[in-house]
Order: sequence, then C-alpha cells, then structure tokens
Amino acid sequence: MPVLPAPPSLDDGAAPEDVASWVAAHLGDLAREGADGVRPGALRGGQAAADAALAGLDVRGYARSRSTVLPVARQGATRMSPYVRHGLVGLAELWAAVAQAADHDRRRYRDELLWQEYARHLYARVGADLGRSLRHEQPRPSGWAAAPWSEELRCVEHATDALRSDGWVVNQQRMWLASQWVVRAGAAWRVGEDTMFAHLLDGSRAANRLGWQWTVGTGSGKPYGFSRWQVEKRAPELCRRCSLRDACPIDDWPDADVGPAVPGPELGRAPVPGGPDAVVGGGGERVWLTAESLGLGDPALVADPDRHATFVFDEPLLRRLRLSGKRLVFLAETLGEIAATRPLEVRRGDVVVELAGVPLATTYAPVPGWHRRRAALDVVEVHPWPWLVAPRADRPASVRSFSAWRKDVGR
Repeated sequence: MPVLPAPPSLDDGAAPEDVASWVAAHLGDLAREGADGVRPGALRGGQAAADAALAGLDVRGYARSRSTVLPVARQGATRMSPYVRHGLVGLAELWAAVAQAADHDRRRYRDELLWQEYARHLYARVGADLGRSLRHEQPRPSGWAAAPWSEELRCVEHATDALRSDGWVVNQQRMWLASQWVVRAGAAWRVGEDTMFAHLLDGSRAANRLGWQWTVGTGSGKPYGFSRWQVEKRAPELCRRCSLRDACPIDDWPDADVGPAVPGPELGRAPVPGGPDAVVGGGGERVWLTAESLGLGDPALVADPDRHATFVFDEPLLRRLRLSGKRLVFLAETLGEIAATRPLEVRRGDVVVELAGVPLATTYAPVPGWHRRRAALDVVEVHPWPWLVAPRADRPASVRSFSAWRKDVGR
C-alpha cells in the first residue's frame, strides 16, 4: 500500500482535532466509531506529553487516594499508563522518579509498577493463552436480566461514559466494570475484556487481561464482588444522583462463586522469554517501530539517529480489533512527533507485506505478535527490551500469582 502522509505534529502547532481529521481520512474505516466518529481522547500522545507528565508526577497521598473515583480533584491515580503502554516512559523511569516520595506512597506506587511488570512476564510466558481462563471457569450467576453494563446504574454509566469518551478510567472503575459484567451479570469475560480494551488508551493485552482474570476469579480463584458499598466509599455522589438509589440492584454482594478448575497453561517456575541482554546482530537498514515502543528513546531509534524508520498500521489486526478512534489518534499524535524529528515512513497494510525484503533493526517486544512477525521478516538487529525486572534464565519464576512471582524475582 502507498506510504501515508505523516500525521500532523502537535509540537509544530497542530491541534488534536487536526490529528483526528488525519485518522478519519486514512484510518477511519478501521475505527470502531467510523470515520465520522473519530475524536481525541482525554490524554495526548507523543514524547513531549509523556515527558511533561513525568516531570509533573507527584505521588503524595497516592496510597490513600489511588482508588478514589470522585471528586476528580482527589484522584490519586497518575494517568501515566498510556505512556508506559507505548514505551514513551519506562517502568524503571517511574521507579526512579518516586525515590524521594514518602515511604508509604513510594511503596504503594512501586507495587503498582511491579504489578505491571508481572503482567508483562505472565504474557511473555503464556502468550495467547492469557485470553483463556487460567485457573478456573468464570462464575455463572443467575437472576440478572438487564444489560451487563446497565446504564440505569449511575456508577456504571459514569464509568462507561468516561471509558468511551476519555479512553481512561481509574483502576477501581475497571474492577467495578469487570465484576459487574461477569460476577453479577454472568456475561462472557472475554467479550467484556475486548470491549474495554478497544477503548483504553493504555489498552494492553497483558495488563487488561490479567486485570479481568484477577477480578472475575478465573486467574485468582476468588472473584471480586462489586456492590453499592464500593461506590459509596469511592464516589458517593454517584449514588446520590442515581435514579435507582432507593431500589439499588447492587445493594448486596453478588451471589456467585468461582467455577471449577480448568486445565490452563503451566504457571509454575520456568524461564520467562525476555529477549537479549545486549544488541544482537547489526546492519539494519531501517528501524521497524512497533506500538510497544514508540518513544524517542526507543533503543533501535537511538542507535542510529539518521536511520529511517517505518511504522505500519496493521490493517488486518485493526480490522479485527475495531479499536476506538481515540486510540488511533493517540498513536498518530505520537508518530507525528517522531516524523517531525527524523525520517519516518507511516504505512497501512499487512506488516509482513509492507516490510518484506528490508533488513530491519527493531526493539524486542514481549508480546506474541512481535514474535510472529519477526519470524516472517528480515530482522537482522534486535535491541533489548527495557525491563524493570529482567527475566533471568538462571532464576526461573512462577507466574501463578503476583506474590509468588515477586518472591521468585526477589522484589
């Protein structure tokens, strides 16, 4: 397919709406909302936005307020996750950035960074198997007749509105939505996970699937029960404004037990594929950029500032996923900034076809899609992935649970 024009650069004065127009023109048929519905999300893409967010990172009160939903001014969540997801900020950078924070806030925030790293280790280990129940079948409750995310419930309406318009909600709301979808309503967890994934600016299969499996009990063995109590604690004004406040259908804990054990993938101690510790090979004529690593500090980019780079909007994948346009806008904002600093080719099509026959340099990515495409391409130079906790061949780790993994990796 012909090369697309570079997206407008926010650094050069373009507005988010200009980038949304670019997405509508070139990728609109792939967006969930269609070309006419493409809109920017709540957070801006690009290294400049990521650097500004990192510079302003403040975790004072994080331990106390990370789960606060409303009022927004009291939310402790940092909103760094979209930049982490696309390699604009590394987990190790965030780890270092909070070194001087109060002990309880620092420890709680670093626990969350380790959870993200655990998700990556788990995904690197089991790959596509993270899309099926790991340890148990999901709960199968009965008696819920409304839609799984019934918007008669103000707490659900608020969360889904933010998800669809902003592309970001606090983790507490993600747990509410997952539990409501599965533990109370009994809908298929993969369908709900796919729906949330399509909208989240930080949507990654590693973190999103792990979050759903932990919440609904398929990975943890213990479902998380969502009820009015959590809403009254984290966002009391939602209950006050709800038309069902005097007849709340989620007043009580959901009556659902986790399902029977399933023969999932082996999760005990074993090596986690982590990629090379140092650059392997050389002579790449072009950098293959992936959505996992789009920062200006991408190792393969930094290795040769004059080397041209290519990013391919994976048409077959995007046609299947039907991502929200706001996710595509975030990516386009990021690519527009790169294109303003160095030669960048933006394409749309099948990655293997678009990059065929070119000796490539790239940064390792701990996701199965990268491995499949690498095997079909002429990748001659691979740069290490910037782990927070690098997998070690001499120290196999269990990925059965976060606590087991953390013990095995010594963190």
